[in-house]
Amino acid sequence: MAQLNVPVLQFKNSSVFGIPTMTLFIQTRSRSNYSRLTQKPLVVEARGNARIESPKIRNRRIQKKFNGTARHPRLSVFCSDKQLYAMLVDDKNKKCLFYASTLQKSIRNPPCSTTEAAQRVGEELVKACTDLNINEISSYDRNGIRRGQRLEAFEIAISSYGFLPG
Repeated sequence: MAQLNVPVLQFKNSSVFGIPTMTLFIQTRSRSNYSRLTQKPLVVEARGNARIESPKIRNRRIQKKFNGTARHPRLSVFCSDKQLYAMLVDDKNKKCLFYASTLQKSIRNPPCSTTEAAQRVGEELVKACTDLNINEISSYDRNGIRRGQRLEAFEIAISSYGFLPG
């Protein structure tokens, strides 16, 4: 497909968001009729509010700085809409030293709410740390998630034993 380098530039402001848009019309020749020129619009929009950074993107950048070892692992916690998952990670050997979630039957027996189960996950984490001779956690990774009721219950159970880094 042969293209002519004669773009037509038009600048507009979007009436809905106030984002400047730039429309390019590129003239091309169609394969079926070589003598006929067609114009195709190419719309390029600027990003809206580039200063606000996603918590997930910020977390990925921070993860590069903190690496867990076998003696000082990284504590990674994820909260979905209903559950909480916690892992102790040895980044140098690429191993998971401990994993627990509010879905496990050992944590859910006797039946309880998800915040109570999250507190039990924290207590299980403390027991695992004492079994593995871990006295300190290198970093606490929330995966860009805000503190809710489940995460606060988990943090209280851990900080009472001094495992939550300052």
